[in-house]
Amino acid sequence: MTTMVEIREEDIRIEYYRASGPGGQHRNTTDSAVRIRHLPTGIVAQASESRSQSRNRERAMERLTAALEKRERVVKKRIATRVPRGAREKRLGDKKIVSLRKRERSTLD
Repeated sequence: MTTMVEIREEDIRIEYYRASGPGGQHRNTTDSAVRIRHLPTGIVAQASESRSQSRNRERAMERLTAALEKRERVVKKRIATRVPRGAREKRLGDKKIVSLRKRERSTLD
């Protein structure tokens, strides 16, 4: 039931920036990090793991589509159910056993 969200080119703005963190000289000199903004919704996805700008662009686009699909997803309303009588009685019986055990542990007057 995966619905493909269509992202139009005019709805996004792609920004390239210099990634921070470990990676040495190559990472510090190239603008390999990618930030994609979806203008209609304001959702921002970014990727800076790879030293490759194109790979980071693909990852950021995947994250953006995942975020848009999650936003589109409709959560079904939960149907409340009753606890069966047997389960309720078992739980109350267990609580009674624990309370008796605690009462026996306490000091006697």
